[in-house]
Amino acid sequence: MQPQIIQLPKILDNRGNLSFIEENNHIPFTINRTYWVYDVPGGEERGSHAYKTNEEFVVALSGSFDVVVNDGQKETLYHLNRSYYGLHLPQMLWRKFQNFSTNSLVLVMSNNFYDANDYIRNFDDYLKLKNG
Repeated sequence: MQPQIIQLPKILDNRGNLSFIEENNHIPFTINRTYWVYDVPGGEERGSHAYKTNEEFVVALSGSFDVVVNDGQKETLYHLNRSYYGLHLPQMLWRKFQNFSTNSLVLVMSNNFYDANDYIRNFDDYLKLKNG
């Protein structure tokens, strides 16, 4: 599977807009873990790993950042800067988050609970597993 930008419902209102995410409806999995990344110092990156079985949905709740995804063959950059769409990241994709704007807030929903053994933290090891 490849990464996919997924548009979320957007309810417009003069008092402020509202968007929401429903598991197994807007995103193709059951949410078992949610975490957020914030206060990233200028020039820093987050991620730089892949997961064997975990998949994620990433939303820029505030500000903007880039998600660089490598599938073992090519690298693609996704710029996230709106809270009414997000990026679905299937398993076995190398990802890193970079170019964080001031006060950016990254929301990540995962289909698995945290498991340190699911991480692939070395890019060469990832390529060996991915490309066989």
